[in-house]
Amino acid sequence: MTRRRFYAPPAALAPDGKSACLGAEEARHLRDVLRLRQGDEIYVFDGLGREFHCEVKTMAKDSIDLAVIAEVEPARPESPLNLTLGIVLLKHEKFDLVIQKTTELGVNRIIPLDSERADVRLRDSMDAHKRVTRWRRIALEAAKQSGRARVPEITAPTTLVSMLSGADENKSSKSVARLMFAERAGKSLKTIDDLSGAPAEVIALVGPEGGWTDEEIELARGGGWGIVTLGGRTLRAETAAIVVATLLQHRFGDLV
Repeated sequence: MTRRRFYAPPAALAPDGKSACLGAEEARHLRDVLRLRQGDEIYVFDGLGREFHCEVKTMAKDSIDLAVIAEVEPARPESPLNLTLGIVLLKHEKFDLVIQKTTELGVNRIIPLDSERADVRLRDSMDAHKRVTRWRRIALEAAKQSGRARVPEITAPTTLVSMLSGADENKSSKSVARLMFAERAGKSLKTIDDLSGAPAEVIALVGPEGGWTDEEIELARGGGWGIVTLGGRTLRAETAAIVVATLLQHRFGDLV
């Protein structure tokens, strides 16, 4: 039987691990949509990879108290690939699609990027906050639907230049593969030197509809990023992001 799964952050689990609490949104879904009642059994995941078999104990308007029966294996295992996807900001429905589908595909972190040819410009910090809140909600729902117990991290937007030039504690580590996917000036994925072994982490960058500028590609190349070209056809940015996640999960993860 399909698990009836709900989200509760780690703070909602009691220190002794014997009880948990659902917040208002999840409580409404349990009570008003699924019409579950006291004594029904459900599953709760914490967004960090843990999942619990629980029983509904008490129900209030904006919360539901649960008794934890046991910690269990998540409904679906996490990929062994630690995959970060950096994608330049796209228009609402396109970026929403990328968040949803790459979460289903097992991405661990998504970094919204601003570049010279980005489709969207954030007005201010409030605009950025509202968008990130929305994206995190989409990622949560996609994780719930796909059986993941881990919800991808959605970071605050940053610039491509900052990401390429910023210091990284693992920058010199060969276990981290850094790839920029571009329409030109790149190699086939199978010929990239950084991928000759099995990297512990992959950071993949996908550009906007208009593609990366020559300067952006050269900045990445100069910083040690591998430049990868996806075949002979031009893909929409949202398609490219999904294809990139799929290819990397197939080669290094659990998509077989």
